Amino acid sequence: MHDFQFSRRNWLKTATLATTPVLLGSLPTLPAWAAPTAGKTPALSSVEIAAIEAALGKKGTYVEAQATHTTPLPRNDLKVSIKGEAVPIPFGFGGWVAIKHTLDGKSAMLMSDTVLLQEEVNPLMSAALANGLEVGAVHNHFFYEEPRIFYMHIHGMGSPAELATKFAATLKNSKLLPANQPVASGTSPAQSGNTGTPAATAGPTGKQLFDIAMLDGIVKYQGVVNGPTYKYTIGRADLQCIMMGTEMTAAIGLNSWAAFAGKQADAHIAGDIAMREAEVTSVIKALRANKLEVVAMHNHMLFDEPRMMFLHYYGRGPAAQLAAGFRAALDQLGKPHNSMEGMKH
Repeated sequence: MHDFQFSRRNWLKTATLATTPVLLGSLPTLPAWAAPTAGKTPALSSVEIAAIEAALGKKGTYVEAQATHTTPLPRNDLKVSIKGEAVPIPFGFGGWVAIKHTLDGKSAMLMSDTVLLQEEVNPLMSAALANGLEVGAVHNHFFYEEPRIFYMHIHGMGSPAELATKFAATLKNSKLLPANQPVASGTSPAQSGNTGTPAATAGPTGKQLFDIAMLDGIVKYQGVVNGPTYKYTIGRADLQCIMMGTEMTAAIGLNSWAAFAGKQADAHIAGDIAMREAEVTSVIKALRANKLEVVAMHNHMLFDEPRMMFLHYYGRGPAAQLAAGFRAALDQLGKPHNSMEGMKH
């Protein structure tokens, strides 16, 4: 990567200095960019957005309020089942890539979540590294799915056009590149991933399959119909999370989400809860009390402050009951927690 004024190299030097007082007893003066304060991320220009879309070969969505451009990367080439029952790709098998500027506007960040078969993980990892990008996490999001699916988060720093070009080169020989993907039957090419825009579809949609008003009343948010699914994506308005000088918001992956598939009386739910470390135990307790299965807990980012953890869950049953479990987990966020309450001497 180029050594931009706000580069990963400089960020790591500063992070190292910030930890030395434990050993040396004095805190050095840090550069102004080392501890960004709340502020507005500079917008991506129309020229930058056009360069991103040209490099990736696909139109994306620009979320102006978060100054973030997101391109969905659904795996329409796959047919996925859970416990032997087919589930739609928008249920949780749509990846994405997002680009936004750092808070100081001197660089930009790319963050992605790629949906991969087991045999695809290491070839894509090698391609990312060869193109100057980095891997932040590899993990599962589900149990019981066939074929077995893994998720790899790739990130990088640079100019928006450079990042999109590097990412497209990384995907060149994979099924993730939009040019290598089929259009799902009855859907538009813009079928969404976990943070994307909804897709058109033939057949019943989430609006017909679920009692939307009831679910919204339980969750206390409005979701989005995406083909046969209904999905909530909820950011962390109670905190500011910074990764390498970039504000991490819902559109670039810092969100809790819940997707519903099936139908109101007999639904699947899958999702993710974005938590601070002290919130983890309370969220797990809330999910288990509502009979939702915890299927993974891990990081998605590196060098984020505050440190964020992500917990993936799955459940099956009446949609209203599943929504109540999701709401119970959300209720644990943003509260003071003593995560060591059971380990007092």
